[in-house]
Amino acid sequence: MNACELTSAVTAAANLLACRLTNEELSLLGAVLTQLADTLFTIAAQRDACCTADP
Repeated sequence: MNACELTSAVTAAANLLACRLTNEELSLLGAVLTQLADTLFTIAAQRDACCTADP
């Protein structure tokens, strides 16, 4: 999957969810996914720092 296909798939998923969830549900889901993304970035950064740091 290339970058354009990926962004199109994400947009389609967001539109699908937006049609089926209330504003409150969308807000909660957005907050949860933001926290998930932040945590994944933190884990990846920690792994990079751990694996590339001099002993």
